[in-house]
Amino acid sequence: MLPPIAADVPLGPLTTLELGGRARFLVDAGDESTVIAALRWAAQRGLPAFVLGGGSNLVVPDSGYDGLCIRMTARGLAFTSDGVVSAQAGEPWDPLVAETVRRELAGLECLSGIPGLAGATPIQNVGAYGQEVAETIRSVRVVDRDTLAVVELPPDACGFGYRQSRFKRDPGRFVVLAVTFALRPGGPPTVIYRELQQALAAAAASAGAARPATLAEVRDLVLRLRRNKSMVMDPSDPNRRSVGSFFMNPILPADEAQRLIERLVAGGKAVTAADVPAFPAAGGALKLSAAWLIERAGFARGFRSGAVGISTRHALALVHHGGGTTAELLALAEQIRDSVAHQFGVELTPEPVVLPAARRW
Repeated sequence: MLPPIAADVPLGPLTTLELGGRARFLVDAGDESTVIAALRWAAQRGLPAFVLGGGSNLVVPDSGYDGLCIRMTARGLAFTSDGVVSAQAGEPWDPLVAETVRRELAGLECLSGIPGLAGATPIQNVGAYGQEVAETIRSVRVVDRDTLAVVELPPDACGFGYRQSRFKRDPGRFVVLAVTFALRPGGPPTVIYRELQQALAAAAASAGAARPATLAEVRDLVLRLRRNKSMVMDPSDPNRRSVGSFFMNPILPADEAQRLIERLVAGGKAVTAADVPAFPAAGGALKLSAAWLIERAGFARGFRSGAVGISTRHALALVHHGGGTTAELLALAEQIRDSVAHQFGVELTPEPVVLPAARRW
């Protein structure tokens, strides 16, 4: 049975940006049958339907959303003795990571502090500090919108890539209901990200300890690193109204990346090639730092344009200072993209989902 459907609901307060207009309709979905009933209700009325999680990766237009917003509220975790954990889509992400670390299950520890819900993680193929959820996902339980059938998709059917998935490329096809992860009981933490390695080495030197880091220590350090970049939700942080990283790090063929690095050095943007952050990516490509390019394009941390700007702690985070509009935020994002493209020939790709603008109903 479908719960009551609310009309003309403000969406801004349901997002971390605190921006945007109202949803024509909104319903809370606490189980699979409600999700299916809501999708059917919207289809019968010729309305689009959008699934809302924690709102931490969402940009809502000022005109709002002309359809049904399905807010995922289903909760629940199930653990098995061999390290498999299943999470309902509405389960808050960071408490889930904390519980896996407490149980000494390796595989998610570097993803600590990321806001949002478990159901969103396979959509973005959430990643940070050397880990991606795709590395541990065993299956994703979804509703196929074409048939309203519930199916379990194995990893090879999810089309995972860097901050990408089948769900993101075809957002109208599936609704994520639950995610199952296969973790490593008693396994070591993943310490392959340079910044994390350096921070752990510094912590070990300060403590005079040479032993391997524990899962809990890696989680604590990741949280500290994220907090230093205003990437942990904190009501007292002036950079709090954001979606985290607004742009993805660009991945270029190795020869193209090397030519760009040479131009950056020749143009005085870097002293040597080693000063340009570049990391190996799949297929022999190189992943460059979008934040580094943004700052070299002239957009310093703390840059401000009216009620929006760039975080004082991380150039990848666009922030809303209060009293602004989505149009202002998107204009700043476009200004940054155009400047980076003009100066360096690199197209930055936005990471958050931007809802289609609504006509007034």
